[in-house]
Amino acid sequence: MFGKIVGSLVSLLLVVGVIAGVVVVLKSNNHEDDSQSSVSSSMKMVTTICEPTTYKEVCAKTLEPAAKNSSATLKDYILTVVEATLNELNKSLEATGKIKVDKSDQYNFMAVDNCKELLDDSIQTLQASFSMVGDSELHTLKDRAHELLSWMTGVWALESSCLDQFEKEEYKTPMTNGMLNATQLTHNAVNIMADLETLLKAFTTVQIPQIPQTKNSTSRRLMGTNKIDDEGFPTWVPAADRRLLWRAANIRPHAVVSKAGPFRTINQALASYPKNHRGRFIIYVKAGVYDEQVIVDKNMLDVFMYGDGMGKTIVTGRKNFAKMKIGTMNTATFAAVGAGFIAQGMTFRNEAGVEGHQAVAFRSQADRTVMFDCSFEGNQDTLYYQAHRQFYKNCHIYGTLDFIFGMGDVVIQDSQIIVRRPGPGQSNTVTADGKSIQRSSGGLVLQNCVIVPDRFLFPLRFQIATYLGRPWKAYALTVTMQSELGDFIRPEGYMLWQGENNQKTCEMYEFANRGPGARTDRRDKAFSRFKVLSAPEAARFAPGVFIDGNSWLRQTGVPAKLTL
Repeated sequence: MFGKIVGSLVSLLLVVGVIAGVVVVLKSNNHEDDSQSSVSSSMKMVTTICEPTTYKEVCAKTLEPAAKNSSATLKDYILTVVEATLNELNKSLEATGKIKVDKSDQYNFMAVDNCKELLDDSIQTLQASFSMVGDSELHTLKDRAHELLSWMTGVWALESSCLDQFEKEEYKTPMTNGMLNATQLTHNAVNIMADLETLLKAFTTVQIPQIPQTKNSTSRRLMGTNKIDDEGFPTWVPAADRRLLWRAANIRPHAVVSKAGPFRTINQALASYPKNHRGRFIIYVKAGVYDEQVIVDKNMLDVFMYGDGMGKTIVTGRKNFAKMKIGTMNTATFAAVGAGFIAQGMTFRNEAGVEGHQAVAFRSQADRTVMFDCSFEGNQDTLYYQAHRQFYKNCHIYGTLDFIFGMGDVVIQDSQIIVRRPGPGQSNTVTADGKSIQRSSGGLVLQNCVIVPDRFLFPLRFQIATYLGRPWKAYALTVTMQSELGDFIRPEGYMLWQGENNQKTCEMYEFANRGPGARTDRRDKAFSRFKVLSAPEAARFAPGVFIDGNSWLRQTGVPAKLTL
């Protein structure tokens, strides 16, 4: 305890020293008629903004440009935080080019390529964040606080994914070092965005000026608008798009995929996505089995893809880690990266089997992902919610170990979760959340779902241990609520992550579950923050609040229940 106190005092003294340096600059650079109150105001702003951060000295240095401006507002300080993080990420992206891996080491060679891609995606998110804060229509940051936190958490998730790719320290260490400034700034930015509403209250007298939107900014189309019409939809959403998921059969698609053409593969249809397309791009995939690896890339925004139903329109693959030495994210049969991706009536499958170990059927890092009436079939790591806000409704999800996992902000509602027979000596864990910053957004909510064994596991369900989940990262957040839990769920509920102490800091919550597996009196006491929630506590994990669904889910037309 004494060591912690000393460490905190040293950190505080360093921050005070940095702020004092800023004050000296202010005094030396300002005219004599500049009041001392300007300096005091700058010091207060810096200390208040940096208070929730982990890397306080770095935070104070980051804010120095804004602090030098005696007329800077809170908005200027937030813009400085985002811009500094953006600049460091650009440097990190350049650093990846200096890491040389022989092509014969295919795994780590691909890890470097993945880092380039993930960091580039993070840069795009930060550019959108910068545009949002400076948006001319934005009179208050409060309404967008959740979105900013989610985006910044998404940046952190992609940075973490980058570093998790490496197998050898000789490559991971220089990558980690090259990203050190960026990761510290991102970590700070997450905590600052988590405290944004408090900051706004602390500086209520600050006027938030309007900053014109840049011509190249796509943030408004990506994120919607504050203007809502009488039907509860943003005014820019076309009428034909407002009930997209309810009336797919009556929609005229931009591209049709079938074995007879005109597009014989999903990738061919995606390649027809027009440059600078605006609005929904609709792809109809007719019944059939499509054996291909599909990526909806970051430039393909607002894609709506629908099929003829689960088990009829099937996208399949068999890429895996164990047999092919392929990194987890690259095993995905189908990956959604472009924001606003929606799918309905399709099956996404990875046929690698239990021998393949990590083998993803569906991966999404697309903000505002919506999956409706879809099936996800695999074993280990079936559904990878890699980053950003996602919603799953009326889906079937099959798997064995950690088969619903990731670092995004996710609600799975009214879905069937079917547990399969694992490999020899393995246990089943339904979830594995990867939240690693305590005050970030992120986490997994299962609402009104049914968790059952498949027909092969059923006769062995009491011999093979099945848990609701295990904590992948330190602050894993998993909420199982209003769901039916079969008799095969172990009374302990949760499994330890071997070699880590995540059970001491993770949050495993339950609320109003039913069925023989729903008893909570024997949950593992090692999970010190486990809790059975009250109704008011559970309400904050409903889609309308947890993934900010009130601001964007309605426009998709999905029949989502936004409350408990």
